[in-house]
Amino acid sequence: MAGLAPHPDQDLGYTLQDLVLDSIDVGDFLTELATVASDVLSTANNSVTCSITVIRRKRGVVTASSDARGRTLDELQNGHGNGPCLTALRHGSVIFVPDTRRDSRWTDYMEVVRRHGIGSILAVPLEMAGEAEAVMNLYSENTHGFSGPDISTAEALAGGAAKSLRLALRIAHLRDARDDLTAAMQSRSTIDTAVGIVMSQNRCGRDAAFKVLTQASNNRNMKLRDIAAQVIASISGETDVVVHFEE
Repeated sequence: MAGLAPHPDQDLGYTLQDLVLDSIDVGDFLTELATVASDVLSTANNSVTCSITVIRRKRGVVTASSDARGRTLDELQNGHGNGPCLTALRHGSVIFVPDTRRDSRWTDYMEVVRRHGIGSILAVPLEMAGEAEAVMNLYSENTHGFSGPDISTAEALAGGAAKSLRLALRIAHLRDARDDLTAAMQSRSTIDTAVGIVMSQNRCGRDAAFKVLTQASNNRNMKLRDIAAQVIASISGETDVVVHFEE
């Protein structure tokens, strides 16, 4: 799927939908999205680099870029703690830097990006309806590298991308919930098996056996599932771990 770009006769919305369906995870989707945005906005005389930053609640920050330069520029901006893209993210408004040589809002960062050959920057936030915060960062080597129509195109792309990203995040949430449920079921199965082993070894009831495991978990500062796994391993012979529990 790498390098997927909208066909001239294909509606961009379908391209974005395909990205969601074909992506392995959110990071993969964002990388492909950044590549599409770069392809859409680049011309023979104006090469555009795109990066995307997404802040997910309880899941941290996810970033992706169309190339290595985009990753570097984002890392530099994050290191400075301020810049056009972070400002667009915080305030939810489009930020345009037509000439990095003349912009005085983020002088330190502008000096850095100029050394990396960037002449202009366009930062467009994605409306995520409260599900996350996201911004599309566009870098051009040319000064005044984004015309009025280019900015309109970027905003339209961001609008469609936001809908697709919300869908990608919901799918990711469902996957995470499924994985969490699977892990919980596996843990429960492991603990139940260990409880049965302790019941057999100590000739006690289920409650007493579970208490033995929880006491061992607390005493050793280990997760209950890990203690249970050790009990099973000591019986199955898969490891040389021998666990002895006393009530």
